[in-house]
Amino acid sequence: MTKAYFINKVLATTVVGSYPVVKGGGLMSFLDPLRPAVETAIGDQLAAGIDIISDGQVRGDMIGAFVSHLPGIREQEVIGKVQPANGGITVADTKLAISRAPKVKGIITGPTTLAHGLHIATPMYRGKEDLVPDLAAALLVEARALEAAGVALIQIDEPILSTGIADLAVARQAVDTITAGLHTPVCMHVCGSLGNVIDEILKFNVHVFDFEFANNPANLDLLSRRDLGGRMLGYGCVDNTSDRIDSVAEIKKRIEKGVEIFDPKILLIDPDCGLRMRTRESAYAKLKYMCDAAKEVRLAL
Repeated sequence: MTKAYFINKVLATTVVGSYPVVKGGGLMSFLDPLRPAVETAIGDQLAAGIDIISDGQVRGDMIGAFVSHLPGIREQEVIGKVQPANGGITVADTKLAISRAPKVKGIITGPTTLAHGLHIATPMYRGKEDLVPDLAAALLVEARALEAAGVALIQIDEPILSTGIADLAVARQAVDTITAGLHTPVCMHVCGSLGNVIDEILKFNVHVFDFEFANNPANLDLLSRRDLGGRMLGYGCVDNTSDRIDSVAEIKKRIEKGVEIFDPKILLIDPDCGLRMRTRESAYAKLKYMCDAAKEVRLAL
């Protein structure tokens, strides 16, 4: 798989997904209170120079934003058989992003991460592992809707996979269910330390792995000793855990370390994780400086 599969640019920049919620006023915000936040997230990503943007994921946390739409789940309790949503969950906001940007990634929270964010209150499922396949089937419907909308890439967020509490075989089968039903390339984001799970994670059938390296530099050593099997690497090089703004020089140094190890053609440059908890000023500066750093490294290649 080559980078030109969905973007023909070396060290292209992207985001993990989420952006601070910036509320607005006027009639549009009365009709849809979060529409201005979507507009701001899209506008800021484009102004910063991001090549593959998201819709900003401003309509809730990564669990609630999805499960609140799935029949069989009430609040965060599973009360019956989980079914696909009656309509697109993220499609409208993603279509707005597509209308403004040449390349957009659609984002879904992974079935295993969703399962571990829910309480099972029905005998229909004996445990989280029983729940995961039905969540995968529901998410495939959303992923297909995003594909039909025209996204360049679909990202599955599975942060739970680095914690050691998830059944990785069940998780892999669930991700396979989604990827097998799509033509669009799929990225899987797993944050945290990969030390105990990396070999299992690399067995997942996805086109791009997205990991964090700014806050987990040991991940770089782990990956340097393993074969990515022709897959691309989302290279997290910006700290998302505080409002302190990484300098261009700091980010550039991290990217250069990655380029020393990996073919720059397989790298997508992004923050470690989402920026939802940051201030708008910090989030924007982090993205802008990241794009500036990537450009400097790109020009030096």
